[in-house]
Amino acid sequence: MCRLNPRIDFVFKKLFGTEENKDVLIDFINAFVSEEDHVRDIVIKNPYNEKEFLDDKLSILDIKAQDSSGTWFNIEMQMIDQDYYAKRALYYWSRLYVSQLSTGVNYDKLEKTIGINILNFNYLEEDEYHNVYKLLNVKSGKELIRQLEIHFVELEKYDENISNVMDRWVNFLKKAGEYTKTDMPTKLKEVPTILKAIDALDNMRLSAREREQFEARLKWLRDEKAAIMSAERRGVELGVELGEEQITRQVVKNAHNNGLDIPMIKNLVGLSEEEIKKIIETI
Repeated sequence: MCRLNPRIDFVFKKLFGTEENKDVLIDFINAFVSEEDHVRDIVIKNPYNEKEFLDDKLSILDIKAQDSSGTWFNIEMQMIDQDYYAKRALYYWSRLYVSQLSTGVNYDKLEKTIGINILNFNYLEEDEYHNVYKLLNVKSGKELIRQLEIHFVELEKYDENISNVMDRWVNFLKKAGEYTKTDMPTKLKEVPTILKAIDALDNMRLSAREREQFEARLKWLRDEKAAIMSAERRGVELGVELGEEQITRQVVKNAHNNGLDIPMIKNLVGLSEEEIKKIIETI
């Protein structure tokens, strides 16, 4: 049996978003955050649940968690190139930040919230594969508050060298499907939680309904990528650079054709329901 690809959002959530793999999630987070923000213990607020996946199709398969110091984390694996991804990342960061407030709670109770976005495509105009954004004074570079922190990890920019813990986890995400336990790089074998993650993938079993949804998700991802590449080729042939709006319209059409409902498409592209309905009416 082929090992499931941990870059598929459903597999990513089933691997990292379960209580039995909480130690794997902790080590994964600690590979990217500063030592000051290292996690000792964590509570997964939206663990993977087979029934929810099958009933709601979990259009956004992120992982929300809070560590023992109070810091919140939102972790998402994104396969498909999206020109507007920074807006999406900020939106989901802000939702998690605001969700901490309840009636009568003061603003001083808001805890630091860290977004970690794993992208299977190049997005930023930066050479490094890992980049961190905070709220800073543009003149002095001083941080206004430490509550805002958003990470982008662009897997395509990783050169496969392994020099630190972060490299090991990124290598795992990119190449887990290629390794056997005997030919894995020694530097990966040295990390117990990576070995546990490999075992979890090898032993991951899908029910018949999960398999059906998984195959449908793979097909949708392939169709999305093909549609974007086709649109880009047509743009080049016409001597026209495709804008964000054109690509977004194509994504909406493909999502609708693959059976996604309007609320799910709204979460995917960030448009209003009325805007989505207008695009669908043109199909």
